[in-house]
Amino acid sequence: MAFQDFDLITERRKAEKQRKLKKRIVIGVVSTIVLVGIIAGAAFVVVTGSSNSDDKKAQSPPSGHTKEISHGEKMVKMVCNSTDYKDKCESTLKKAVKSNPKVSQPKDLLKIAIAAALEEVDKAFSKTKSFKFNSPEEKAAFDDCGTLLQDAKDELESSVSEVGSNDLKKLATRTDDLNNWLSAVMSYHQTCIDGFPDGKLKTDIQNTLNRHQLSEKEGFSSYVTPGSTGASDNLDDIPYWISQNDRRILKANDEKPTSNVTVAKDGSGKFKTISEALKAMPAKYQGRYVIYVKEGIYDETVTVTKNMINVTMYGDGSQKSIITGRKNFVDGVSTFQTASFAALGDGFIGKAMGFRNTAGPEKHQAVAARVQADRAAFVNCRFEGYQDTLYAQTHRQFYRSCVVTGTIDFIFGDAAAIFQNCLIFIRKPLENQQNIVTAQGRIDRRETTGIVLQSCQIKADDSLTPVKSQFKSYLGRPWKEYSRTIIMDSTIEDIIHPDGFLPWQGEFALKTLYYAEYNNKGSGAKVTARVKWPGYKVINKQEAFKYTVGPFLQGSWLNGTGVPVKFGLYV
Repeated sequence: MAFQDFDLITERRKAEKQRKLKKRIVIGVVSTIVLVGIIAGAAFVVVTGSSNSDDKKAQSPPSGHTKEISHGEKMVKMVCNSTDYKDKCESTLKKAVKSNPKVSQPKDLLKIAIAAALEEVDKAFSKTKSFKFNSPEEKAAFDDCGTLLQDAKDELESSVSEVGSNDLKKLATRTDDLNNWLSAVMSYHQTCIDGFPDGKLKTDIQNTLNRHQLSEKEGFSSYVTPGSTGASDNLDDIPYWISQNDRRILKANDEKPTSNVTVAKDGSGKFKTISEALKAMPAKYQGRYVIYVKEGIYDETVTVTKNMINVTMYGDGSQKSIITGRKNFVDGVSTFQTASFAALGDGFIGKAMGFRNTAGPEKHQAVAARVQADRAAFVNCRFEGYQDTLYAQTHRQFYRSCVVTGTIDFIFGDAAAIFQNCLIFIRKPLENQQNIVTAQGRIDRRETTGIVLQSCQIKADDSLTPVKSQFKSYLGRPWKEYSRTIIMDSTIEDIIHPDGFLPWQGEFALKTLYYAEYNNKGSGAKVTARVKWPGYKVINKQEAFKYTVGPFLQGSWLNGTGVPVKFGLYV
C-alpha cells in the first residue's frame, strides 16, 4: 500500500511538471504574438504619424539622461495613444526606451522595439525546446508555430527596413505593401494557433490570448484609412517591382521563356526532379530564374523557399507537367504541411503546371498547393484535390485561366487573391459531406485580404453531375470572424444551393463577415433566396469595383505584360 501511495505521489509530481511545461509553451507562443502585435502597431504609427514631420527631425535634449528618457517616453505615448490596448503598448515600449536612452525619432524607437521583441521571442521559445509533447500532432503543431512566427518576424523586419528609410514621404507611397505585410503577420499568428489539435493545450493558448486582450489587431486599430482600397485608379501606373523581362515571360499563353534549367523525368534535362533544380539555384541570383518542367508526373514535395525570389516554373501543360503528393491530415500530417507544392518566395510565377493531392476525400484535409508568396501569379494552371485543395495563405495572388477542383473549403486562406476566368469544379464528396467552394480566413476587419472570384464558372465535375441532387453545395462559409469573399461577373450553375452560403458554426461571424455578389448569371446565381445574414450583400457596380485587380491587388503591374487580364469590371 505504501508503494502504491508513493507511485501516486510520483505520478502527481510528473503531472504537475508536465502542467508547468505546458504553461511555458503557452507563455512562449502568446509572448511572441503579443510582441508582434506591438511592433505592428508601432510600424503603422511611424509611417502615418511621422511622415508629415520628416523634415523636422526631433532633436535630443541638449543634456541630461532624464530629459532624453522623457523625450523617448513622449514618443511612446504618441505611438501608443490611438491603439486599442494603450497601456500594454506603453509598458512594453517604455522598457525599450529606458535601455536605449538616445532614441530621437519614432523610427529609432521602432527599430529598438523590434530588436527587443525578437530577443524576447527567441528566449521564450528556447525555454520550450525540451518539452515532451503528449502526441506527435502537438509536437508538429509547435514546430509549425515556430516556422510561422519566424515568417512573422521576417515580415516585420521588412516593414522596419522600409520605416527606417530616411525618405518617409516616399514611404507613404508604400502603405499598400505595409498593410499587406501586416495582414500576413496576423495570418501567421492565427495559423499557428489553428495548427494545434483540439484539446487543453490549444484552449489554454486561446484563453491566454483572450486574457491578454492584445493581438496584431492593435496594429490596425487606427492607422489604416477606413474604406481605402489601397491603390490608385490609374491603371496605367506600372509598379516598381515588375521588370521588362517579367512582362515578356507572362506574354502569350503558348510562349515558352528561355529557361535557366530543364527538369525531365526521362533524363533529357539537367535534373530529374524539380527539388534538385531548386536546390541548385544560385543563392543570390539576380533577375528571374526560369525552370522548365517537361511532361511527366513528379511525385515529390516541392518547396520554393522564401529566399528563392522571382522564380518562374512552367510546364508543357497543366495536365502534362504535374507535381503530385498524398500527404493528409488523417495520416497525422498538419494541414499546413500537407501541400504537394509550396510557393514561399516572392514574385513566383507558375505557368502551364498541374498541382495535385491524391489522398482522396476520406483523408480530409490534403492540400495540393500552398501559396505564401507575395505578388504570385498562376496562369493556365490546374489545382486538383478534395478538401483544402488550394491554400491561398497570405499576400497578393492572381490566378488567370486556371482550374480548381475539390469538395470542402477547397479554396481557402487569408491572402488577397483574385481568380479570374477560372473554372471551379465541385467534385463528389463522401456520402455524409456537403461541398463548400471557399473558406476565407480574415481575422480582423482592417486586413486587406479576401477571396474574389471574377468571371469564373462554378459547376459540377463529371463525378458529381449524375448525383448532384444528393449533395448540397455552397459558395463559401466563414472560416474566421471577418471572412471576406466576393463572387462577381461569374456563371453559377444549379449545383449551388439557393442559400448560397453556409454558416461555420451557429451565429459565428454572421454579423462581421463580408460576403458579396455582383452581376452573376446562371441558374445558381439567383439571390432572392440567399442567406439573410447582416454581413451578406448584393453590391452595386461602384462597390464591386473595389475588388477588381487594379484596386484590390494593386494589380496594375499586370498591365502591359501580355497576360489576359481585366483590371476593372466586365459590365
